[in-house]
Amino acid sequence: MPNQNLVIARSLFVFSLLYGGLCVLAGVMGTKIASLGHWPLLGDLAVESGIFAFLFLVIISSAVAELFGQGMANKLVRFGFVPLIVSMIMLTVVIKLVPPAPFWSDQAAFERLLGQGVRMQFAGLISYGTSQTLNVYLFSRLAGGQGKALMLRAWVASLLSQIVDTVLFITISFYGVVDQASGKLMPIEQIMEGQIISKLVLSTIMVPPGIWLFVRLGRWLDARKA
Repeated sequence: MPNQNLVIARSLFVFSLLYGGLCVLAGVMGTKIASLGHWPLLGDLAVESGIFAFLFLVIISSAVAELFGQGMANKLVRFGFVPLIVSMIMLTVVIKLVPPAPFWSDQAAFERLLGQGVRMQFAGLISYGTSQTLNVYLFSRLAGGQGKALMLRAWVASLLSQIVDTVLFITISFYGVVDQASGKLMPIEQIMEGQIISKLVLSTIMVPPGIWLFVRLGRWLDARKA
């Protein structure tokens, strides 16, 4: 028989579903490099499109930490590995083992866009787990048990966690890799610099108001009658 005493808050249920879906989307969207336009002093900025989904992961995990505590937010981050790993396995199986139909000519493009190598998949898992856990920790600890300065905590925690995410992912993915076009090692410092600046700009714009909105949304969902 189902456990009649098991109750989950409506906001936590909704946020968990959204979080799992965004974990998968972040990897799929990352195959497109998006332009952020020209910025004074910063120049032309570009970033992989997965950052838009990833910042929503930051927003949701921080909102869960604010509403339900650091422990629950850490559980959400750990459960996020499930859709990530399952999607990686399924994509690998579809690309490597399932043959394309004879009349379908887009196998190469499909594999190029969605077929991350083992090294990049490993880098994604490590950077995701580390940066998201760090974000939840900083966001919660900066509150000092008072729950104040919501948007400031969100901003500081997201900036630091995005730096860690970028350094880990690019280092693990490209350290020692030779660029086939130039025959030289990949310029990981240059790649990091552009990605970090772009992510810091987006974090500043999206995360503080996003967390404020999701906390308000969560409280509204939980206040509604079933």
